[in-house]
Amino acid sequence: MQRIVIVGGGYAGFYAAWNLEKKLRPDEAEITVIDPRPYMTYQPFLPEVMAGSVEARHAAVSLRKHLRRTTVVAGEVTRVEHARRALQVRPADGDDVEIEYDVVVITAGAVTRTFPIPGIAEQAIGMKHVEEAVAIRDKLLTSFDRASVLPPGPERQRLLTVTFVGGGFSGVEGFGELLSLATSLLRSYPELSPADLSFHLVEAAGRILPEVTDEPGRWVVRALEDRGAHVHLNTQLVSAVGGHVVLSTGEAFDSELIVWAAGNAANPVVAQHTDLPVDDRGFLRVRADLRIGTVEAFVPDAWAAGDDAAVPDIAVGSGARTVPNAQHAVRQGRHLAANITAVLRGGTPKDYVHQSLGVVATLGLGQGVFQYRRLVVKGFPAWVMHRGYHVLAVPTWERKIRVLAVWLAAGVFGRDIVSLASVQHPREAFVRGGAPR
Repeated sequence: MQRIVIVGGGYAGFYAAWNLEKKLRPDEAEITVIDPRPYMTYQPFLPEVMAGSVEARHAAVSLRKHLRRTTVVAGEVTRVEHARRALQVRPADGDDVEIEYDVVVITAGAVTRTFPIPGIAEQAIGMKHVEEAVAIRDKLLTSFDRASVLPPGPERQRLLTVTFVGGGFSGVEGFGELLSLATSLLRSYPELSPADLSFHLVEAAGRILPEVTDEPGRWVVRALEDRGAHVHLNTQLVSAVGGHVVLSTGEAFDSELIVWAAGNAANPVVAQHTDLPVDDRGFLRVRADLRIGTVEAFVPDAWAAGDDAAVPDIAVGSGARTVPNAQHAVRQGRHLAANITAVLRGGTPKDYVHQSLGVVATLGLGQGVFQYRRLVVKGFPAWVMHRGYHVLAVPTWERKIRVLAVWLAAGVFGRDIVSLASVQHPREAFVRGGAPR
């Protein structure tokens, strides 16, 4: 009986455990997944969660419900000591515990990359988790309510100014979806006009969406600007103290909502608290068969995949690494399960090879862009392709059906525009109600 411990319940970890359950008999292995969150976040749906097109819970897949033969440990791994085949886990309550294993799978995922920019830690919201997507949506809806009772002026302008930092896929998709939501909200707020909205996308590079070629990237910029957005290329955020945004171009404005989507960094547990080999960026050194190690030698009983692993992209060659996206993480998780099963049964693992299926992005309701090699699709057809691909890709039939039901309902009745920001302070009404008068 092999003890397999999977560190991280994201894409790669969830799919590895899910497929190990299918491939291994109960008497072959005990499987444990360790993650501080009890669910896997389907991150491609986060922009639509922000826009209200997907319910927040439908973008989260319960680990305990779907991993029926796996032990789920709610905690954060603080150290991996592979020489002893043991790791340290810090639960939400109680003392740290040590878990021993025979085989370790590191799929902890990357963390949000931040910079020491004044005001960012206090003002910005990230874009990696469901809770953040819900908070962004609620903050925008609350801002509309507050702005609708104010006369035209600086305070109304501040409330309806949104700033996204980062022009990668998550930043552009989130920006486009939130812009689409804000534009549609104007129909319900006759006190406000399109001139009151001010949406800014800030990107340090000279282009957005590096995963697509130059021409589709330029088209996306034009499409966003035609909808009233301001796209700042070759521009850095200098300061955001008190919501006052200062850009490297000298432009400055007040922004009620600041969203940080400026890329990923190595997971600190992987980068600093393990005896497994890491590269100069803090990512695990991984072979093409997903075993940790180098081409010359691998570390026995240690595997890795996903955003915290430097997996060679042998489909591209020339020392390339697989890009940190859901497409690779899902397939690497499945490949991990197949290779671990093969090794446990005395077989030989196979190299991970995956030809890209192309890239697709939503830019808001009815707008999108898709590229596969030289084929580029824009506008409504690309948006349909985006929805079609992701409803097929989200795991479990339960989630597919729930998402489709919400989309169909929204198509008939429109988006739900109720803000539930008060859930972040659930005792406030109770305390106020009991206060002496």
